[in-house]
Amino acid sequence: MVKIELPKDSRDALARALSKYLKDDLDVEVNGFDAVFLLDFITETVGPHFYNQGLYDAQAILAKKTDEIGEAILGLEQAVKR
Repeated sequence: MVKIELPKDSRDALARALSKYLKDDLDVEVNGFDAVFLLDFITETVGPHFYNQGLYDAQAILAKKTDEIGEAILGLEQAVKR
């Protein structure tokens, strides 16, 4: 399986948001490297579930659109004289 890798700026922003949430809502201090390590843990354990759900959602949309295209193609069918 491919490892989920976030761009550094996104990773840093998410770590800051996680730190702020923990402080504001749970009164827990997690900053700097600890916040990044916590984010890495969440990404590795929870991230694949969200990633897979995104794949399933994309697959469902693609299947629906493929069916629509198939129906549109059948709609172009010409009558055959015998």
